[in-house]
Amino acid sequence: MNIDFFKRDIDELIGEFTQNESTTLADMKRVWLSKKFSYIYESSPASNLAFFMQSLYAQCISYMCGTASLSQRLGGLYCLYCLYETQPFKPPFKVYLSLGEVKKLRTLVVDAKANDIKVVPTLVKRMLGRNMFLFGAVDLTEDSVRETVNELQQLQNARIKLAYEKLFHSTPIDNYVHMDLGMEVDLGKLQKMSSEYAQAKNVAIAEASNVLDVTNIKHLSEDKELIGDVVKKITDDWNEQKENFYKQTGCGEDEMDDQELQQLLLDDNEDNED
Repeated sequence: MNIDFFKRDIDELIGEFTQNESTTLADMKRVWLSKKFSYIYESSPASNLAFFMQSLYAQCISYMCGTASLSQRLGGLYCLYCLYETQPFKPPFKVYLSLGEVKKLRTLVVDAKANDIKVVPTLVKRMLGRNMFLFGAVDLTEDSVRETVNELQQLQNARIKLAYEKLFHSTPIDNYVHMDLGMEVDLGKLQKMSSEYAQAKNVAIAEASNVLDVTNIKHLSEDKELIGDVVKKITDDWNEQKENFYKQTGCGEDEMDDQELQQLLLDDNEDNED
């Protein structure tokens, strides 16, 4: 995947921001909107999205943590924030930040305060409060972005595997995933009992009506849905949902392999927030 074009777009955006030594987030938003910069995601790849996003973030961080002018460093911070906020991915990709970059971000906040740029500490506090960062010990240099993203992916995969093993082998959840509700409740026997009970009830009320006033209990003999039929509907619904679960997750009679589990979690992440 060639992301040089995307990096040049970021270079041009920050370049325009720093032309007039701009320092506020409002200035960055004005430049962002004028260039319709959110369209950068229209050309995003169909795969390797983590690498794509971390590469964009890394380009911004290189400005934010650089030694150039304050305007350029602020441009990197503001662009980083805007990229995160406008990304179309759910859940959003967090910003990988090394410990060394955290120190440089802190220095940027100090410099902004010294220049009375009040929006910066507020913005950084907001980014931290929203848990936008993924902290690590390794710097994401241009040559190590892919390698570090791959390492993070391997670490995540290992955690997913461990979580799966704990979830399905240390709890009875797996039993419920493969459970046959009809067998669990002995549906055939329950239907037979409920039918016999209904017949017996009707006979009893009919016989009692010959000697008693059964007006107050006559409604009990009226045609109603038998409990066995109710449970059968619940069982059919359970089986239908279970089959849909199998189709969506690949989890059938056999356990999911690692690849299937990872795909399940990726699909679920697309539908839910972090």
